[in-house]
Amino acid sequence: MAGDESQQRRAQNGAHPLKRHVAAVVAGNALEFYDFITYAFFAVYIGRAFFPAGDAASSLLLSLATFGAGFITRPIGGVVIGSLGDRVGRARAMVLSFSLMGIAILGMVFTPSYAAIGVAAPLLILFFRLLQGFALGGEVGPTTAFLVEAPPAEHRGFYGSLQGASQSVAVIAAGLASTGLAAVLDEAALADWGWRAVFFLGALVIPFALIVRRSLPETLHHDGGGFDNTQHDIFGLLKAHLRVVVCGLLMLAGATIATYVVLFLPTYGLTTLGLPPAWCFGATLATGICGVIAAPLGGALSDRIGRKPVMIAATLATMALTVPLFLLLERTQSGALLVLTGGLLSFIFASGGGVMIMTVTESLPRRVRSGVMATLYALAIAIFGGTTQFNIAFLSERLHLPAAPAYYMTAAVVVAFFAVLAMPESAPVRKGALRAAAMS
Repeated sequence: MAGDESQQRRAQNGAHPLKRHVAAVVAGNALEFYDFITYAFFAVYIGRAFFPAGDAASSLLLSLATFGAGFITRPIGGVVIGSLGDRVGRARAMVLSFSLMGIAILGMVFTPSYAAIGVAAPLLILFFRLLQGFALGGEVGPTTAFLVEAPPAEHRGFYGSLQGASQSVAVIAAGLASTGLAAVLDEAALADWGWRAVFFLGALVIPFALIVRRSLPETLHHDGGGFDNTQHDIFGLLKAHLRVVVCGLLMLAGATIATYVVLFLPTYGLTTLGLPPAWCFGATLATGICGVIAAPLGGALSDRIGRKPVMIAATLATMALTVPLFLLLERTQSGALLVLTGGLLSFIFASGGGVMIMTVTESLPRRVRSGVMATLYALAIAIFGGTTQFNIAFLSERLHLPAAPAYYMTAAVVVAFFAVLAMPESAPVRKGALRAAAMS
């Protein structure tokens, strides 16, 4: 009966429906990074609109502080929405998180400026950032659980890696949209409505993704059918899988820091190396394009040879190349080398980073997979993602060490490397249990 159910599920999730469903699932992750990059590009204009202060620096700091506030509510969203994914189903949790995300983004787009409504403007923006953080915190758990459970077990590495590839798609889209508008609008138009238009462009995907998400097949199945609303011994389950939880958190922390350091390269080129903006934008494009290519390749390879060999190779190569590349950048201050560094580091680490997310999710029991994964990912993003760029900028300035981002990233990847070594292999091809994995 188990084999029949697996075959029926595969038939229902045929090639075309599965691709459409996966696109709707990873859209939330893409929108998260689109929002992140866009906010960073236009933080100055957002500060002027909602946080007028005595000087431009104070306005910018208030804007960035409000953006950072969204990281605070991510773990809460991970626990609440992620746990709902284990109780009422992955699809319903995804619809909820994406709906809240849409409300938050559109709220930010249409909130009047401080000049129009006074102190209500920054308060509303703060509320929408907190709401968005809550929604994003709960997004990764049910979406990644779906990507583990919907495809055939022998291809789940490839489909799961699309979660990571979507981040690179967002980097490209945000870079093109932001730079394109900046090229055709003057300073006044950008400050008045241009930055809102870029956010609105990203929000256009929300209704289409919601329509598809509402029709997603449910992958949370239990014996006897229906959903599992019984109470589980969560602490007992976590204790039984403590190795996966601890190693998973360390792997996600390393992946988060590495990703945010690579995304910091354009700013590094502008502020530390003094390079022209065109080269820095080129580094953004190279980072996005190489990430889009590498993540699915790494995922597909992990389906054939196992998750751990791919992750080990990616972390070792990152550890070996990051510091030398940054030292060479510091010495040459070459725009072409900045583009090469962004593309190369993105390609190398993205090939293993997407596999890390899949491995952690795949290794968790189905009945707590969504909630635990959402919480681990949200904690990694809140603690490490929200502080990475501030920390490397602080270290660079205080220690007069231009290559501080490289040392910071390498240290994080070393920790992730040892966590990968301690992590059990989860790929069905290495476990020799394709049939059992299809129902896990």
